[in-house]
Amino acid sequence: MMKNKNMFAANLQAVFEGYMDKEEILQLIEVPKQRDHGDLAFPCFTMAQHLRKSPGLIARQAAESMNKESFEKVEAVGPYVNVFLNKQQTANEVIGEIFDKQQDYGASVAGQGEVITIDMSSPNIAKPFSLGHLRSTVIGNSLALLAEKRGYTAVRINHLGDWGTQFGKLIAAYKRWGSKEQVSRDPIKELLALYVRFHHESEAFPELIEEGREWFKKLEDGDSEALQLWKWFREESLQEFNKIYELLGVYFDSTEGEAFFNDKMERIVDVLSAKNLLSKSAGAQVVQLIEAGMPPCLIKKSDGATLYATRDLAAAVYRKERYHFAKSLYVVGNEQSLHFNQLSAVLKKMGYSWWKDIRHISFGMVLKDGKKLSTRKGKVVLLEEVLKESMELASKNIEAKNPDLADKQSVAKSVGVGAVVFHDLKNHRNNDIEFSLKDMLRVEGETGPYVQYTYARACSLLRKGNFQLTGETLVCEEEAWPVVKVLAEFPNTINKAAENDDPSKIAKYVIDLAQEFNKFYANKRILEEGKHKYSRLSLTYAASVVLKEGLRLLGVDSPPEM
Repeated sequence: MMKNKNMFAANLQAVFEGYMDKEEILQLIEVPKQRDHGDLAFPCFTMAQHLRKSPGLIARQAAESMNKESFEKVEAVGPYVNVFLNKQQTANEVIGEIFDKQQDYGASVAGQGEVITIDMSSPNIAKPFSLGHLRSTVIGNSLALLAEKRGYTAVRINHLGDWGTQFGKLIAAYKRWGSKEQVSRDPIKELLALYVRFHHESEAFPELIEEGREWFKKLEDGDSEALQLWKWFREESLQEFNKIYELLGVYFDSTEGEAFFNDKMERIVDVLSAKNLLSKSAGAQVVQLIEAGMPPCLIKKSDGATLYATRDLAAAVYRKERYHFAKSLYVVGNEQSLHFNQLSAVLKKMGYSWWKDIRHISFGMVLKDGKKLSTRKGKVVLLEEVLKESMELASKNIEAKNPDLADKQSVAKSVGVGAVVFHDLKNHRNNDIEFSLKDMLRVEGETGPYVQYTYARACSLLRKGNFQLTGETLVCEEEAWPVVKVLAEFPNTINKAAENDDPSKIAKYVIDLAQEFNKFYANKRILEEGKHKYSRLSLTYAASVVLKEGLRLLGVDSPPEM
């Protein structure tokens, strides 16, 4: 479709010579919502300001002046110049390109030779992997896949929450009420119970808070018992997390958590001090950010302890030196926006020119019955349980609808996990999303299983039709044209999703493609013998290739049978 947009823009540029360049025109070209208004449209409101004529008059004059040989039809409708593309030519070009490139259709070299680091997932050690961590994990994974599709090297970083005062609290709780046998049997469940109990008991016995602080101080000072417990909690947690990552099909290039940067923070403090950027505030050391319109960034507390900001500054410098990134993305919730704005502002003051390459990829919350999930209060939905329940429901659906399906367990995993991932990613990341397994698993509507089922249907048609690529010229029927147009938009959609850090554009795209293909399937007998069979199967094949690749970019499997 980009080729056609360029052709339309070049025609308009010749008409409006001297007033608008091609790039300006391209930015204004639209896809009409109503099919009878053509395939591409140019609104003449901006030109009206240049020519001091009505947009409608400009549209009529432009339509008359354009080179009509490039299009099936050119017409003015109100203030718009509408063009109808050559369906046969476009279909052969688009489907031919998909046949040629296969899964590489839509790929580019925009980021060739450059690295993007993606800080994603980052659960807290000794706490459960909840639905709240799902968003960072799947958004980050999709952004990494999109980056790789555009030629970048994506470095996936799991910056584990493995340090901080909460470990002092947990050690204190374990020493008071814990059992090695119980923790070993079910680590995350028991550690969560201890953590929740500590906060509940501390409301009645505030001295527990001080006890937690003392244990964390021991941990910082290298106390052998404190370190041994901390390492045990960390190892047990990682084993549990890895089970979930395996289910999600997510991997990491680095699991260096907060503790890794303990010996790298003094360097940051020294640089800040050498550049006279530190000032005292109520005994603490801060970097003033008045000029950026932000409160001070706290670097060291009055007792000398460092904070998240110090650690993240050390991590940012370390990653730049190690990976030489072109962009560094932090996939972290909306509530941390100030923190990352301060991080960039302090890096700028430190003299690092790459401060502008730091990007906070914010996202909303997962709600349960309209309420935020809270680990501290025990109101947590465990992701592993959600995924297992989703897979079980998918398995029951398969038994009810297709009991003879081969490899049912693998398909149930793909559908169950895919439903959860797709439900998250179909929403714009900054929106809060309501958790509902029932909605996620529907095979109709805007769901992962709906898109997967459409892919499986296409694969079935191709098997039954014994489809083979022959390179014949395609006949584009009227009912096939909407599918062709959506297929043509895939490369542009990938670029938009990557440039806006927005995987929901890919999710919405595959829903659109599935819907248009299903309309085509409902109107045409694809396997009917005759002159249209090869063209219909070719369209089916092209749709299957793009549906599978679109789902892959979301981190969702595409079972060929369901």
